Parts: sequence; C-alpha cells; structure tokens
Amino acid sequence: MTTQRRNFIKSMALLGGATIIDFNLKAQSIMRKTSANSKLQLRWAPYDLQMKHVFTISNSSRKTTPVVLTSLTYDGVTGYGEASLPPYLGESQASVMEFLKKIDLSGFSNPFHIEEILQYVDKIAENNTAAKAAVDIALHDLLGKIIKQPWHKMWGLNTNKIPDTTYTIGIDTDDMIRTKVKEVEGQFNILKVKLGTADDKRIIRAVRSATQLPIAIDANQGWKDKHEALDLIHWLKEQGVVMIEQPMGKYNLEDNAWITERSPLPVFGDESVQRLRDVQKVKGVFTGINIKLMKCTGLHEAWKMRNLAESLGLKVMLGCMTETSCAISAASQLVAGMDFADLDGALLIQNDAFDGARLDKGKIVPTDEPGIGIKQKIKIDYK
Repeated sequence: MTTQRRNFIKSMALLGGATIIDFNLKAQSIMRKTSANSKLQLRWAPYDLQMKHVFTISNSSRKTTPVVLTSLTYDGVTGYGEASLPPYLGESQASVMEFLKKIDLSGFSNPFHIEEILQYVDKIAENNTAAKAAVDIALHDLLGKIIKQPWHKMWGLNTNKIPDTTYTIGIDTDDMIRTKVKEVEGQFNILKVKLGTADDKRIIRAVRSATQLPIAIDANQGWKDKHEALDLIHWLKEQGVVMIEQPMGKYNLEDNAWITERSPLPVFGDESVQRLRDVQKVKGVFTGINIKLMKCTGLHEAWKMRNLAESLGLKVMLGCMTETSCAISAASQLVAGMDFADLDGALLIQNDAFDGARLDKGKIVPTDEPGIGIKQKIKIDYK
C-alpha cells in the first residue's frame, strides 16, 4: 500500500466515504436548495436470476438465484439497490420484503445522513444482511446521482489499479468444465475453481486440459482434515494455483490458522468473515479477507472493512454472489487497489436487469456515470 493510500485512510474516519470534506460541502449546498417537503421513498420488487449453467459448489447446486431489487427516491432522483439470496445466507425474497416493510424513513429529512440512516436500518433486526445491503446500495446510488459523481471518485480510488476478476467454474463433469472454460476463452486472465469434494484433483486436471490460466481456489469450507488440505494445497501450487479461499469450516479458526501458517499460497477467509466485527478476529488466521456486500450490509460497511483490514496488514479481496449488474456495479466502485477480485456474478446469468460495470481485458471496470454507475434495461414494477 502506498504512502498516499495510507494517508488517505488516516484522513477518513471509520464512517466511510460520507466524511470526505468535499462530499459534505456538496451535500450542504444541495440540501439548501432542496424542498423541505422532500421525503425518502423506498420501494422493491422480487426478481429471479436465470443461470447460464447449473452452479454447483461443495454443498449445493442451483439453476436460479432469487433477488429483491430496490428503488430509493428523493426529490425526483432515484437510486437502485439489490439483495441477492443464495441459499447459505438464510434469506429469501419473502424475508427480505418483510424486512423492508419495517423500514420507516419518514424521520430522515436529509439523505446525506448515511451513518444515521444505515444504523437505523441495521438495528431493525439481527442478520438480514442482504436486505440491508439492498437499502445501502440504493442509498449510495441515490446520493452519487444527486452529487453527480461516481463513488470511486468520491473515495479517491484509482481505477487504473483494478485487479483482474476471476471467472468461476463450479463443480461439474470434465466435459462441462472444459465447455465452461472454452466459452470464456480470451476474456479473463484468471479463473476461480470450486473445490471441496473427493473429486478435487479430477476437477483441476479437467481445467488444466483446457487452459493454463492462473487459478484461484474456493473450497467453500469443504475440506475436513487440515493435514490432507495442506498436502492438497502444495499439489495445487504445482498446478498453477495462486490463492486459496476458505479451506475449513467458518468457525474452525484454529485449523484455518494452522493451514495459513504452513501454506505456500495466500489463504483468504470468506464465510469466516461476515461483517466489520469479524475482521480483527481473523488477523493471524488468514492472509486476507473476502468482502461481499451481501454479507456485510453494503458499501458503507465494506469500505470500513477494507480500511480496517489494510491497517491490520491483511490482504483484501472483493467478492460477490450471483447478482445483477446493480450489485456488481456497486462493488466495482470499491475494488480499485485491492489484491483480488471475484466480480463475475452478473456474467453468470442470462437476464441481467441493468447495464453498468463492464468487463474490460479481464477486469470489471466501473463506469464514470454518477452513483454506482448503472442504467435499468428491463422494466421493473417496484411497489
């Protein structure tokens, strides 16, 4: 991390991007011109993502992913958000919409009070992190549109320093693995391969029969014996693997730490690191952390997690669920300067509802449009 980046982090309170002086000055100027009768209006709609291929990890398979899309309007300007709901999060479209019904934003006359608004949302109920992220993302999109700036610029990030995104290859037959790899040939500079079963070596050999690209591994807590896991990691390094994600169970910090200490490859925590409070706990357990907006309630907390992790000497990766370009574009605002990126979620689906961040030479690059940089391309009936 550069001295400039360290000084920037020091200058930012843990409240995140909303503390930038320029942001506050613009917010104050805008609010002086806004009608006193303007109110925040939150609406939502369920939407089902159709996968291009059956998506299989160490403990589940799916062909669709349910999401809930949100819109947040203030003084004629609308921001958009998303809650993506893979099975392991424990949320559903019904639970998200029930949570959103409990939100009453009538007490907030100033949308720029990010910390206060999101603290209120967070305290409504425990968990529900994807539902909270749907509000957070819409709020960030709204505020960026009001200020007419993308968040990557407000955060002072250099989009010339965006890491390559991985493209995910789920657990499958040899022929289907080769098909998936060939479908994206020439588009990516690194692949992410799901492991965590008795077929791990077969899967890697199938990938290697189709490409020599570097590989990131996600075991999704699938390895059960630390000694066997470490032996496999040494073999994986010989196959051109460059990093390992969540080798053992999320609560088994002792064995994860044992592996990290001995691993020839960096080891990242994913399921073990959900929110800001978890970051300090995994220092010394993992080489780095995988931040996901759906786990941590959105951009506001993700920004805090990034800054804290970097201050602790942890590497940082930005990941995703299966998502539309709404949530992916939100994440793309934050990714510049990180160590790894896994932002292929919108590339795995057939029915993206938004245009936004684009794939450019193996990187997911945000647009310079304001907010999170998206445009809706399918009519959504928000209610």
